Amino acid sequence: MYGRVDWTGGDTVACTNERGDRLDLNWEDGPTPMEVVMQMIGACSTADLVLGLKERSFSEVWVEMEGTRAESVPKVFTDIHMVYHVRGDVPLKLVERIVAKSHEKYCTVSQMFVDVNMTHACEVHN
Repeated sequence: MYGRVDWTGGDTVACTNERGDRLDLNWEDGPTPMEVVMQMIGACSTADLVLGLKERSFSEVWVEMEGTRAESVPKVFTDIHMVYHVRGDVPLKLVERIVAKSHEKYCTVSQMFVDVNMTHACEVHN
């Protein structure tokens, strides 16, 4: 895996992978690197959830996240709470099982945060 981050002036950087896909960040007027890190936990586990629900009828999946950081430098995450939402005809127990398994085993991003208290809840909207 290859990645490159180029400062593009002011408060901005361009993050590029080996395929040339680019993610632009402005740490003052856009998502900060820490916000993106937290959101990538949600992106990874959302992919697991969507793949796990492939046989079910659903139209939307989203996750709301709240993170708490340490007061002193380095201001690492201490707690992250995620609420997963699915709109469709799916059993809540299935959603809960997929999300739990994602964070226990499959979501590589969340596995990197071993010292962070991660909690989650699930809601199904019909």
